[in-house]
Amino acid sequence: MPNRVQWNPGYGVGNEILDSQHRNILAQCNALADHAVDTSPESDLKFQEVFAELTALARAHFASEEDLLARGACPALDEHLNERDEFDYLAADIATTENFDKLELQRFLALWWVGHIMDSGKRYRACVAGSPAG
Repeated sequence: MPNRVQWNPGYGVGNEILDSQHRNILAQCNALADHAVDTSPESDLKFQEVFAELTALARAHFASEEDLLARGACPALDEHLNERDEFDYLAADIATTENFDKLELQRFLALWWVGHIMDSGKRYRACVAGSPAG
């Protein structure tokens, strides 16, 4: 069974742009769930499309976070950059449909993003709450 995730207001970092991006990423994880168990060629193609969209959203999101953390002189910036690099590596080389079936990949991504979002709330809130993204 796919791992569907819902936005929890407690996940928020207090910055509408980042919180909106986090909600959209979770929505993409749920869209992956819609195609994770269907083995039809159409569903496989749609899964790949949603995965590509999720990856693009992730890159834009990490750039927004980086900008806000840098402007706020946040001490967590280096950790954030490491996490961004980790996700890029995972999405490009490890967490792929070549290495995992769609269901395993969807579960992994949903859990990874929930972990990122929860951790972001703890580490970034003081630096980004209320700040506009540039």
